[in-house]
Amino acid sequence: MTLSSSFLLSITTFIYLAAAILYLITWVFKVQKVGILATFVTTSGFLIQTAGIGLRWAESYKIGYGHVPLANLYESLVFFSWLTILVYLVIEWRVKNRVIGAFSTPFATFAMAYASFNPDVHDEIQPLIPALQSNWLIAHVITCFLGYSSFAVACGLGVMYLIKNKNTDENTTGLMAMLPSKKVMDSLMHQTIVFGFLWLSIGIITGAIWANEAWGTYWSWDPKETWSLITWFIYAVALHARFIKGWTGRKIAILSIIGFISVIFTYFGVNFLLSGLHSYGSLKK
Repeated sequence: MTLSSSFLLSITTFIYLAAAILYLITWVFKVQKVGILATFVTTSGFLIQTAGIGLRWAESYKIGYGHVPLANLYESLVFFSWLTILVYLVIEWRVKNRVIGAFSTPFATFAMAYASFNPDVHDEIQPLIPALQSNWLIAHVITCFLGYSSFAVACGLGVMYLIKNKNTDENTTGLMAMLPSKKVMDSLMHQTIVFGFLWLSIGIITGAIWANEAWGTYWSWDPKETWSLITWFIYAVALHARFIKGWTGRKIAILSIIGFISVIFTYFGVNFLLSGLHSYGSLKK
């Protein structure tokens, strides 16, 4: 049997699902050894997915297309999940709290499941259309998806914060005791939003430069451009409110969730509900 990228990426879906379940068990049953296993499974899945992405890149050269695997909906979903796990693992390493994985790894799991099992998402390696044949492809996609993945983790942290916020006792011995303190979660939300906002800003700038190169205009108010700007403004409001108005905690948690809903619509809703230059459904940029 010849090892293929599709096989490696497909099994990654089940690995991330197993990891999400293990993290949930760690939280609900407070079993630290299961948490260690969850980290091992997540890291293994990340490495296998990395190999799958690299192999897919090599396969594109074998069949004569030769491009980085970031060109269609399937590849973007794979890349989103890969970056989400990467961002999460860095946070887990920093704060040494594995329960965060129960709220972060599901985003990667859902992305991979959608990519692997939705019949409308095709995993064939396809040639780049002329508009995508640019070095700006890599810069634009990587920066935007670093932003999206950071916002996914920030959303998970926001959900955690709202759950913890319902319990006024920080020293509880129940499920809430396994979650980081509200102060830690607030700080992590802020950091991930700042990180994601910077990368999304760079992504919008590189996209504008690329658009000018491809179509002769920096901004055309394409639906995806418009919704990217709306998403940018939501997170800009969150950061402005924190820096100027002193918003923290619950308000920022709610904005982190609203912001990621906007990300989802920017990514999926625009692709399938609105026609535009960025529609994956029509294989345009």
